[in-house]
Amino acid sequence: MEIYKNEKRKRYLEDHSIAHLFSFPIVEFVEVREYKRDEWIIQEGMRPDFLFYVIEGKAKIYITHLNGKVSLINFINENEFVGEMELLNDVYYTKGIQATTKTVCFALPFHRCRAQLLEDVVFLRELTKFLSVKATKMAAKYSQTLAFPLENRFAEFILQTADEGVYKEKHITVCDFLGVSYRHLLHVLAQFCDKGYLQKEGRHYRIIKKSALVELAGMLRIE
Repeated sequence: MEIYKNEKRKRYLEDHSIAHLFSFPIVEFVEVREYKRDEWIIQEGMRPDFLFYVIEGKAKIYITHLNGKVSLINFINENEFVGEMELLNDVYYTKGIQATTKTVCFALPFHRCRAQLLEDVVFLRELTKFLSVKATKMAAKYSQTLAFPLENRFAEFILQTADEGVYKEKHITVCDFLGVSYRHLLHVLAQFCDKGYLQKEGRHYRIIKKSALVELAGMLRIE
């Protein structure tokens, strides 16, 4: 993890300003952090000390069950918060969060600005909007499992997790997240390769026809 300093920090704060989300000046509090692919933004079991706001990149949320099985449960994208539940409650909610690509976040330390955040009407209104959209997306994910074939859901998953046009996820993780059998996943993956959507490169797959995947994934769009 790298914390941007001086001119680099200043440039990011200017180019990706989130001042409109708050009624008080936050520049003095904000750290600008960069995480490389596969780096942990939050380690599971460790309560976060920051409210994060993603400005570049993508991340995955994992949970470890009591039987030791690790499951991918959701994604985090640009312009989304991380650690908002810990800000609002004393209970620990956030699971392990791992960067899928190079990910840059603004980080607001709880110990310095928690009180101001919890009294900021502008911020709380924006946070309420975010939580509403987040809940809607989670509900839609479960309904899509029954309503759409694997081709559509897998296309969306590939686009969501690809790093610089390369898809690298483990099959078992995908099967668990999408609720499908290993055999079914391999069948659809082979179809995507036969149709020229993907090209196998060692253990990974390069996206060749992104437009075809976007069209398939577009069926899942929430209006």
